Formats: sequence, structure tokens, C-alpha cells
Amino acid sequence: MTLERLEVVESLAGVDRDEWNALAGGQPFVRHEFLSALMECGCAAAATGWRPQFLLLRRSGALAGAMPLFAKTHSYGEYVFDWAWADAHERHGVEYYPKLLCAVPFTPVRGTRILGEKEPIIQAALEMAKGYSSLHVLFSSEAEVLEQHGLLLRRTVQFHWKNEGYVDFEDFLARLSHARRKNIRQERRRVREAGVTLRVLEGAAITPAHWEFFVRCYRRTYALHRSSPYLNLDFFRRIGAALPDSMVLVLAERGERAIATSLLIRDEKHLYGRYWGAVEPMPLLHFECCYYSAIDYAISRKLQVFEGGAQGEHKIFRGLLPVETLSAHWLAHPRFARAVEQFLEREGAGITRYVDELREHSPFRQEEK
Repeated sequence: MTLERLEVVESLAGVDRDEWNALAGGQPFVRHEFLSALMECGCAAAATGWRPQFLLLRRSGALAGAMPLFAKTHSYGEYVFDWAWADAHERHGVEYYPKLLCAVPFTPVRGTRILGEKEPIIQAALEMAKGYSSLHVLFSSEAEVLEQHGLLLRRTVQFHWKNEGYVDFEDFLARLSHARRKNIRQERRRVREAGVTLRVLEGAAITPAHWEFFVRCYRRTYALHRSSPYLNLDFFRRIGAALPDSMVLVLAERGERAIATSLLIRDEKHLYGRYWGAVEPMPLLHFECCYYSAIDYAISRKLQVFEGGAQGEHKIFRGLLPVETLSAHWLAHPRFARAVEQFLEREGAGITRYVDELREHSPFRQEEK
């Protein structure tokens, strides 16, 4: 007789790493090591408004399904903005927080959010959500399955580069229009003429000193935007040690001095642009560290897709095209659910038009569109 048990845990400390990772697959962001580092380093924890409420399904003691859920007391660090929904609830005397969120904290990357068996996990999550204002599943590859369970789909836009079998960076440039090809070459040349060289470090080649410099740059980026960073040095050190095969650091140097860096994370097929920063301003260096070096690396490693992160229409001119991403939402209050459904219908139609318009500005030659 198979015994089924559902449980909610606030830590992965008691969950077998190999069992979890067998369900998670190859994407690093939902692996046991990555999520544990976020929680145990205090980045995604109750004290920061991210109280873990991970849902687990066990069959005869073995892990059969899981869902990384958080009870959120705010909407920071999500990249799918629902501040207006929260404000509407509050104005009508209905509490919006805490809400129930399924996401990889601070990471707008598409992928699996429901590990293993999906049906019982979805049903259990919806039952849990009755104790909250709402349930949100962000950047989920299971969004259309969730829609069948009554969740509302929301479309957002990201910019991704696709490897069309390029031999090298010059081969990629050859597919672009003359104007865009010329512009990229000029931008890369200006960085070189400023005396800057680029190094790409992988895995164990990223030393503790490199992580310290990266975090210095990362913090400076937030400071320039008058904001506070979500992640800390302990977190980056931990994922660097636990997931070395996924870590790629682009280091910009002038002479013997490091001046900028960007962190890329990879799996077998995808490269993900995550964070960047510089200790001194330099025109065009951002494009080199975050896009051109990333595309060059993806080509050299035969990766299929480079996801450049959320937002940024300027990415189109550098070979990253618009892609629609999906999230799924359930709201407990019927009147707000109807209002949000109507809003999402209008917003979704606008997103489709927006993507169509953006694609008209493709940097590729006419036959490559």
C-alpha cells in the first residue's frame, strides 16, 4: 500500500538533496543548493519578507513532488509587478499581504516551478492559498497547466538570443543588418581602445577574491539606483562552491586592475544573464560585459539560448529578440479576481501588439527575421 503525505516545510535542511534535484532537473535555479543558499544566507527568509512555505509530496516516504512557495509581505524582488493589485485591495479594506508566491526569489528566469507530480501539488497549493489573498506562480513553464486549474495567465516580455548554429561571433555578426553589425563592432572596438581586456572565468577559476570584487560591483549597481541589494557575499560564495559548473564570471580589466564584472549562470543548453557592476563608469562597457561577451561564450560552448534578463528594449539592437513569458495568478476575493481577469485580457492584447512592433525592429537581415 502506497502512503501519500503532504507537508509544508520552512527549510530544505531536512529534504534529501539528491531526491530534490532528481525532480528539479538540470536548471540550476530550482536545485536544492541554490534555493538553500537563498534561505540559509538570509536573502529569502521571514526577516526579509520571504517566509518559506515549501510544499512537499511524499509517497511511501520518497519525495514525489514539490513546489517552492513563500509567504510574501511585500512584492519586491519578483519582476512581475502587482503593486496596483495590492493598492486596490488595501483601498477597499481587503488585506493583500501576506500573499502566497511560487518563484525563484530575485530571478526572472523561465522554468519548472512544480517539481515531480503536478496535479496533487497544484491542488494542495490552491488549498493552501485559501489562507492568503492570492497565489502567484512566476515565470512558470507550467502556466498553461495552471490555467486549467482556474489561474489567470499574465504575459510579460523578455529579450533572448538564440544560437542559430553560429561558428563564432563574427558569424553571428554576419547575420545582422549592415548598420547593426557596424554599430556592434564600433562598440567593442571602443572598449578595447580604452585599454580594457575581458576574461571569462568558469567554475573553480572563480576565486574568493573574484567573488568579493563581484559583490562590490553588484552593491554599487544598487547604490547607483538608490536601492538595496537583495543578495549577499555569503550567498554568492555558497552557490559558487556548490554549483561550480553553472558559474561564469566575465571580468573586465584595465592593466592589472579589475574595473567591472558580470555574472552569468548556465546549464547544458541555456546561459542566463544575472548581475553586473563596475567600480568606475565607462561608456559601452555594460554592453560588452553583459551581452557581447555572453553571446561569444554561448557560441563557444554551443549553448542554445542566452536569456538577457528582464526588460531593456536596447537589447534588440544587440541580437536579443522579444519573447513572451507567462505567470499564473489566483485571487481569493471574487470581485478582485474578475477585475484582474479583465485587466489581464487588456494587458495581454497590448503585450502581443508590443512584441509584434518590437520584432519589426529586428537587427537581423531581412531573410533572418
